[in-house]
Amino acid sequence: MAEAHQAVAFQFTITPEGIDLQLSHQALRQVYLSGLRSWKKRVTRLKNNVITGVYPASPSSWLFVVIAILATMYTRSDPSMGLIAKIQEHLPVSDSLSIQCRTVVSAVLFSTLLWLSLIFTMRLCLKQLLSYHGWMFEQHGKVSNTTKIWAAMVRIFSGRQPLLYSYQGSLPNLPVPAVKDTIKRYLESARLLMSDSEYERMTTLAKEFESSLGNRLQWYLKLKAMWASNYVSDWWEEYVYLRGRGPLMVNSNYYGMDFLYVTPTPIQAARAGNTLHACLLYRRKLNREEIKPSRVPVLNVPLCAAQCERIFNTTRIPGEETDSLIHWQDSEYVAVFHQGRYFRLWLYHAGRMLSPREIEQQIQRIMDDPSPPVPGEAKLAALTAGDRIPWAQARKEFFSSGVNKRSLDCIEKAAFFVALDDDEQGMRGDDPAGNLDRYAKSLLHGKCYDRWFDKSFTVVVYKNGKNGLNAEHSWADAPIMAHVWEYVMTTDSFQLGYTEEGHCKGDVASSLPPPTRLTWNIPAECQERIERSLAVAQALADDVDFHVLPIQEFGKGAIKKCKISPDAFIQIALQLAYYRNRGTFSLTYEASMTRLFREGRTETVRSCTSESCAFIRALEGGESKEVCWRLFSTASEKHQHLYRMAMTGGGIDRHLFCLYIVSKYLGEESPFLKEVLSETWRLSTSQTPLQQVELFDFVNHPEYTTCGGGFGPVADDGYGVSYIIIGENMINLHISCKHSCPQTDSHRFGADIKKALEDLLELMSPEKPDPSKAEQNHSKKSKKDL
Repeated sequence: MAEAHQAVAFQFTITPEGIDLQLSHQALRQVYLSGLRSWKKRVTRLKNNVITGVYPASPSSWLFVVIAILATMYTRSDPSMGLIAKIQEHLPVSDSLSIQCRTVVSAVLFSTLLWLSLIFTMRLCLKQLLSYHGWMFEQHGKVSNTTKIWAAMVRIFSGRQPLLYSYQGSLPNLPVPAVKDTIKRYLESARLLMSDSEYERMTTLAKEFESSLGNRLQWYLKLKAMWASNYVSDWWEEYVYLRGRGPLMVNSNYYGMDFLYVTPTPIQAARAGNTLHACLLYRRKLNREEIKPSRVPVLNVPLCAAQCERIFNTTRIPGEETDSLIHWQDSEYVAVFHQGRYFRLWLYHAGRMLSPREIEQQIQRIMDDPSPPVPGEAKLAALTAGDRIPWAQARKEFFSSGVNKRSLDCIEKAAFFVALDDDEQGMRGDDPAGNLDRYAKSLLHGKCYDRWFDKSFTVVVYKNGKNGLNAEHSWADAPIMAHVWEYVMTTDSFQLGYTEEGHCKGDVASSLPPPTRLTWNIPAECQERIERSLAVAQALADDVDFHVLPIQEFGKGAIKKCKISPDAFIQIALQLAYYRNRGTFSLTYEASMTRLFREGRTETVRSCTSESCAFIRALEGGESKEVCWRLFSTASEKHQHLYRMAMTGGGIDRHLFCLYIVSKYLGEESPFLKEVLSETWRLSTSQTPLQQVELFDFVNHPEYTTCGGGFGPVADDGYGVSYIIIGENMINLHISCKHSCPQTDSHRFGADIKKALEDLLELMSPEKPDPSKAEQNHSKKSKKDL
């Protein structure tokens, strides 16, 4: 193959005269420049490790301490109170060192020890300060004197220019709640969903657990919390994600969308060029730790950045019992899928990153390649979409050696995966709403064989220039990937840009080697396995009912005028919509982050509360506006309290989950834990926060509106709802369920949510209109629908 010859640095032949050695200077130069780039990255990583390791101090502060100690000694005073002399006594005797030199060396050693002690003290103080969460429970807009003093102390003990991972050593560990408190909160959340007899039975089981097995299990958790950075995260990753044997597609993976109203260029290769280059720019900032640490907006409290380490160069490897996550330090290429073929696309040349225009040219070369896929290649990725055990067995049997292993290694070690789709997607044409729904489904599962669902993320670029991503869930949570995607979208449109013809800007190097086609030898038996996995995945994808609902009539601005938390407002609206949709209440999952703690991931907020149910019953029962307004305010305050408790380590479900894992390790059966862990979340919700507001300009460029992303339904008879609040005047909802359940319908539920939001906004508006009128209008609408 021509590509193989271009990669050879030298050739030799054996002749009667000896060995004829022919060096390729160009190839050797590429090897040298590539190695030089690699070493620069190592030096940068080493430098950042030093800076992060001494944070909140700086490396230059060491010199300041040394000079200060030496200057003090020059004045004939001993700041060490005799310690420098003690160090000098224990220095090895050497004729080459004078007494004065030995004194200086002793002073430098003492200064270094003093400097390290100061760092340790500052870090310990900062860790204790960050363990304070009283600020979160204060009334909005009112900051106590205690919190003001605390915030000032945090600023004092924090460095001026922290790197991405600077705060990692100063973040507190996730606390283990008391068993008694967790059980109390659980029973409170479960009461409204149980009959009297069911609740009495569960209370009895809970008390038996608390008085017997619970304390023993708790002891093991406290021991783990003392030893490990986080007592939840590693078990959560392993048992919730990696040990799952069902398909990742729909069940676990999630997606992110492009701009809602704008497609910067209709040229597929050009959009891919800018998107891939923007991804590389983000990775470079990530490697250099130039990305600012994420913070809670209120008081700039830092959040854990541990999940950022595995964004790129990461893949999930299938196993028969459990999967594993593999992360490589670096990768200079991406794997590209187009029309059933796989390619390796190098993103660096001569030690430099390819420009967007060069990447566009390489993508166009792939699209112009007329070669057909070999047998079994086109639908190979269906193995990653089906059940995990068949994929693990097929990987071991057919991809563990030879050409198949080399090609599979190429995909798995790539920086990320790229899918060039032949379809056109987006909010377009005569049916923009329907096309938006199809766009979401395409990103979630595609054709079930055109996404590599095991990669940390797959960038999807469509024929009309629209793009999006599909992300694997085990390595990190959605806000991490959303942060990347916000940067990529805005960099693509506002920084890189396009020419008037729609192509990427910049020049093209004439010496770029073409992308390499990956080769496969897939036997008939393996092709049968692929078809079986595809059948499983296709049945799952066909069952997904998806609806994307942009609400443009109002948004955060109108909600804030009601002096209500926007998240609490939307969550109560979801409860109202579900009650109208199904005629009952349901156990509700809302994801909350725990990244205030080291290696924190998520906690569950049980949004269906007795307070929200009381409000909904009053509203639907025609109670007066004053009564409904008061009950709604109480329900909102309760939701905010639960959300804050979850963020600060006082949640319910992660603690019970870890107690259950310990019970399994000990071989103990707990009826209480077994019932709790088997409960069904028929309403699973998540907010995708807009994290980098400064990158968007919704006033001057309202058309550049991000649409957020979504996920599949958690329960076969339930709904999955993801929402993102855009600026002051827009909310985007992503609603999923399954066609196979006759009680669920994503479009009907979307209409119910929109009506619920409108009714709550009308109720909470300053005029406070009578909510019974809203109920009458809803009843008329329902009768009309029937």
